[in-house]
Amino acid sequence: LRHFRLGAVLMHIPDGFLAPQIYLPAYAVAAGAWAWAARGLRERLDETTVPRLAMLTALAYGLGLVMVPVPGGTSGHMLGVALLALIFGVRLAFLAYSLVLLLQALLFGAGGVTTLPINALAMGLIGATAAVATKSLLARFNETAAVAIAAWLSVVLSAIVVALVLGSQPLIAHQPDGTPLFFPFGIEITLPAVLLPHLVIGIGEAALTVPIWRYARSRKWCS
Repeated sequence: LRHFRLGAVLMHIPDGFLAPQIYLPAYAVAAGAWAWAARGLRERLDETTVPRLAMLTALAYGLGLVMVPVPGGTSGHMLGVALLALIFGVRLAFLAYSLVLLLQALLFGAGGVTTLPINALAMGLIGATAAVATKSLLARFNETAAVAIAAWLSVVLSAIVVALVLGSQPLIAHQPDGTPLFFPFGIEITLPAVLLPHLVIGIGEAALTVPIWRYARSRKWCS
């Protein structure tokens, strides 16, 4: 239970939990992804898009700070990245959510600066890409259901990536006797600890995303 409590609050990986062998290359990958996402940014941001993006980015920021209690004394949170991606596209969603993560880390200690690239890639890029790809794949069957599944999957895939990164730390950085130097728990603990609560939280993410997306679509906000 102690292991489960520790892992289930780690959708935002804090500083000190990742080895430099992970977060330094991750910064290089994230820098390339941020450069790709920012390409042509000025042309995509007009006087109507900016206030809408700011409003929904603020919503995602707030969602990431509201911890949802789940059984076992643990907590997790919704993301809001699927909503950003389905309305504004993957690139703007990734940039906006990276800003959300940076502000949460600097102002509230949710996440960290060294872990920012992993958090941004897991939640911002993978979450957004999963949402858009799922909706595109399933929309021909039922668009509303496709949006709901896309939102749920964005949370679940992000949680899986976070769990795998955390669980790999004992293998990557340890003392000669095998004692972990950073995060101490392996994938057999982190995967269920992080994933299981977010299977449920993803349902809440879907329930929130669908009505807001439908309103945005009715107002022709979607890209």
